[in-house]
Amino acid sequence: MLISEQKPMEEILGYLDGEGRVFVLGCDGCAQASQTGGPEQVREMRSRLEAAGKAVTGSTVLDFLCERAQVKLGLMPFEGQVVAADSVLVLCCGVGVQATAASVDKVVHPGCDTISLGSAQAEWQGSERCLACGGCVLELTGGICPLTTCTKSLLNGPCGGARDGMCEFEPDVRDCGWHLIYERLKKLDRLHLLRDAPPVFKQYSRMQPSREVRNSSRWSLDVRA
Repeated sequence: MLISEQKPMEEILGYLDGEGRVFVLGCDGCAQASQTGGPEQVREMRSRLEAAGKAVTGSTVLDFLCERAQVKLGLMPFEGQVVAADSVLVLCCGVGVQATAASVDKVVHPGCDTISLGSAQAEWQGSERCLACGGCVLELTGGICPLTTCTKSLLNGPCGGARDGMCEFEPDVRDCGWHLIYERLKKLDRLHLLRDAPPVFKQYSRMQPSREVRNSSRWSLDVRA
């Protein structure tokens, strides 16, 4: 199970700056267990966004957001609400944010940070991966994680070995992660993020869960699994 923590509301509202309409998506799996993206948290987020002057076009909580085909299927009944929104705010781990970003033609904002469990991680069939780094940067990279798609886990752009959109390690079969990020941001008309965003420095100390989490039953059960 991936444990997540909601980002500060100030940070979330910063992501939504300039946007008036948002669709809120939660996860009834790990995020529900973490109390960061279940039905109660989605209802609370709706209220907080509306209090901040945002129009919430709709919301839902899917069983799991780990696989893009399941996300697409689960969002079909809400297609009109998603289309009406300027963006989708996702309350779950980084895997779900990436799967959602790959499933909708909308800007997708992460509402949570995923923290390390220190033991076995969840398994999923999709290509999306999360290192549970404790400080999600998917907002800046179009919903594609540079830590997992780049073989060198580079945070601020591609290396000098990338050629023709392919990774230097496996140029015949592996795409350059930063080429994928560039193409996604170009599609979303958000290339300005690569130009204007300050350099990203990862605080790896955030991968260590808080004492409160480590003393919880969720942590104990996962460590013993």
